[in-house]
Amino acid sequence: MKSIINLLPRTWLIQLSILFRPLIRLYFKGNKYTDPIDGSSYRKFLPYGYQKLRENALCPGTLSLERHRLLWLYLKRKTSFLKDSIRVLHVAPEQVFYKKFKSFSHWDYTTTDLDSPLAEVKADLCNLPFESNTYDLILCNHVLEHIPNDKLAMKEIYRVLKQGGTAILQVPLDENRKKTFEDNSVVDSKERAKIFGQYDHVRVYGKDYYDRLKSIGFKATAVDFINTLPQNEQEKFGLPKNEQIPVVKKN
Repeated sequence: MKSIINLLPRTWLIQLSILFRPLIRLYFKGNKYTDPIDGSSYRKFLPYGYQKLRENALCPGTLSLERHRLLWLYLKRKTSFLKDSIRVLHVAPEQVFYKKFKSFSHWDYTTTDLDSPLAEVKADLCNLPFESNTYDLILCNHVLEHIPNDKLAMKEIYRVLKQGGTAILQVPLDENRKKTFEDNSVVDSKERAKIFGQYDHVRVYGKDYYDRLKSIGFKATAVDFINTLPQNEQEKFGLPKNEQIPVVKKN
């Protein structure tokens, strides 16, 4: 199970989960772990990761990962976005969020990506087909590390975000690095996985990630939400360890 899950691309996992979700939920049903996004409970969460397996990472019934569950709790407990009537752009929409967000009648909700079967608008993040100052909230999680020209993508996000709007731009960030590491000469997928942590990543972000965002014009804040949660919730929800949520605003 571990090896199969980690070998399959997430687009395939999305398709398989849609087909087999009822059986998967039944097989893993229990009360030790809970996905706070839909309230479903399981006897176990699965390990997940490419170079290094993370324990209790993947919810078998929803395919949510630690960062998805953390983001949901942040949106629900620390913001009013889930209740507001707003225009939302979701880049590379995660399956666990898609159906729920799509059902929000108070959201004007648009999804975009080059490859995802859940994306309504097929588009390059570096050249978005949307008017400037359109969206109140943009969700773009674990996407920028895949894009060679991430600053151009950031500029496009900034352009289509409304004045005063908010974007949440999660990336895998190495807190031990002062500077982001990139090397365009690394083209072999195995070498990329070894160096960048995943075969389709092109960089490892360091603490200067926020400086990159600020250079575009964003007001960037690292929200330390995880450490405000009780330890029993962190364990029950299978949340990441010491992960910050990058929240940026266009002033």
